Amino acid sequence: MVSNQVLGARAVAGLLAVFLAVSGCSHFGHHDSAPAPTAMANPAPLPSPGAAASAPEDMTATQAAIAAGDVERAPASTPADTRDAVNPSAPMHYTVKKGDTLWGIASMYLKDPWLWPEVWIINPQIPNPHLIYPGDQLALAYGADGRPHVSVSQAGTVRLDPRLRSEPLNGAIPTIAYSSIAAFLSKPTIVSEDQIRHAPYVLAFRDEHQTGGTGNEIYVQHLPGAQNSRYTVVHIAGPLRDPDDHKLLGYEAIYTATALVQRAGDPAKAVLIDPARETLAGDRLLASEDTQAMLNFTPHPPSSDTRGHILDVVGGTDLVGLYQVVVINRGRSQGVDPGTVLAIDHRGAVAADVYRGGRNIGSEGSRTFAPKVQLPSERNGTLLVFKSFDRASYGLIVGASDIIEIGDVVRNP
Repeated sequence: MVSNQVLGARAVAGLLAVFLAVSGCSHFGHHDSAPAPTAMANPAPLPSPGAAASAPEDMTATQAAIAAGDVERAPASTPADTRDAVNPSAPMHYTVKKGDTLWGIASMYLKDPWLWPEVWIINPQIPNPHLIYPGDQLALAYGADGRPHVSVSQAGTVRLDPRLRSEPLNGAIPTIAYSSIAAFLSKPTIVSEDQIRHAPYVLAFRDEHQTGGTGNEIYVQHLPGAQNSRYTVVHIAGPLRDPDDHKLLGYEAIYTATALVQRAGDPAKAVLIDPARETLAGDRLLASEDTQAMLNFTPHPPSSDTRGHILDVVGGTDLVGLYQVVVINRGRSQGVDPGTVLAIDHRGAVAADVYRGGRNIGSEGSRTFAPKVQLPSERNGTLLVFKSFDRASYGLIVGASDIIEIGDVVRNP
């Protein structure tokens, strides 16, 4: 869970410099204990990372949002006091394993993982020292001032610069799980009434099928695409309305399949591939989006005061858990963009003050007519926005200390 006190811009910017340019799996492995190492010589300041690699599909969930992009270091500021930041159970030595995540390693070493950039020390003799790879040996040491430092004491694998590769770099460990948000990054998820009105749609299925799946052929009305072009097929779900002003924010567009155009015309003919659920007559076809372009974002606090609500949970449930995707009623027009980190508060209950004026706690009448007191809201999670629209956004739950529900407040951390 992310602490409320340190989710500031300085901590976020510092963390990114460590976490950028990574790809890999989720969850961290067991650690190895050993005697304390000596303090590292000639620690170098953390440099800005290079171009990031595309994230593979087996990443974890606070870690895929940072799959690509160059980030500048934030201006130098007074270092946080980290002398009491280390977890009592933190290992003095740890060998990085496949399946580890930077978020998990930071949580293993620190009481607050957002303080990681304050304790991470780079060994300049190691190529790409801002990346951590399976097999690397991490060492925890303490300086003369009592401040802890974590560094790579010994490199465990050959490092390749992502700038010199044309394919994803699969060696470095990631920061969050890409698989949790991959479908939302590459496929439209909220559409307007105007988009629905003008979008091509499934007219009928070949061989009089009522629904479509893998390999089924469909006839599409008003499809402008040429042969072999691809479109995203979506089922239009219920409307999303802002609970603050009740205005329509759009409609959820649930991905059903990809349509590969076989023959242009009106109606055009296409075949369904990569299905996620059944396709129905009337489902709309939308142009596919550039996934790589949408991955070029980094976590950051909101640029202005932000307060909204969780509108919906993807999957049709009312309760939200870690690494689930939710919709919020704040978007680009309110300054919320991909990478925005928001705190989640659960609204406090309303309690009957049966003690005021000497009322009897056991009396039903006193409880019914007693003054009502609104209990304070309590922090129960952290949200990372990965896709935004004009007045709504999709976010991933990256921290949860309690049950999160539809209607919970999202705000500046």
